[in-house]
Amino acid sequence: MAQVDKQAIAAAFGRAASHYEQHAELQRQSADALLALLAGRECAHVLDAGCGPGRMSRFWREQGCEVTALDLSAQMLDEARRQQAAHHYLAADIEAIPLAAARFDLAWSNLAVQWCGDLRGALSELYRVVRPGGVVAFTSLAHGSLPELRQAWQAVDNRGHANHFLSPEAIGNAMHGWRVRQQIQAITLWFDDALSAMRSLKGIGATHLHEGREPRVLTRSQLRQLQLAWPQQQGKYPLTYQLFLGVIERD
Repeated sequence: MAQVDKQAIAAAFGRAASHYEQHAELQRQSADALLALLAGRECAHVLDAGCGPGRMSRFWREQGCEVTALDLSAQMLDEARRQQAAHHYLAADIEAIPLAAARFDLAWSNLAVQWCGDLRGALSELYRVVRPGGVVAFTSLAHGSLPELRQAWQAVDNRGHANHFLSPEAIGNAMHGWRVRQQIQAITLWFDDALSAMRSLKGIGATHLHEGREPRVLTRSQLRQLQLAWPQQQGKYPLTYQLFLGVIERD
């Protein structure tokens, strides 16, 4: 895996903080799928790791839980505070959580750990701060995500324009030795044109490339090439994600 630039990741998500929820359909569907895996489990103390603007922190708070919202981006935490989403707010990295062990009944992380450099290390930190009998529940993007974006860009240049995510097998291996449940689920979002699909990525801050990005502005000709090369169905432009869902039982 390429070296992860945490400052660049935090900056990308910080720029999206104020309008994130307008584009967060993937996050909503992902959270709903993970909640279904938890099957109504009750938790008194919840860590929302990678909380973003706080939608799920607020959900857990409304369930009567005491919630700690953690994010790498100060702007995201500011937005969560503005929404009064949690009881406590913590600017921190999932791979180095500055909290004592065994504090939470649930460590929840929706579409955040794919930005970590060491998945096993990140999951170990979430496992560490959960009490025995509690759970870690997370989602991550997996290999095979964004095939339409990759295909369309091949018509313009030969550079990578999407991150390469870990395979489901590699994510499963990162949970070795723990009691786990896991699922893979494809989620496809539909857009009116290629530009709208790409704007949806920008809207949630998911534009950071681990391998670096050259500053550029699409020309009209390049946008037309993208539009023509994007696989379409009945005049709609799909963007498909491979979603990995994991639940780890804390011994």
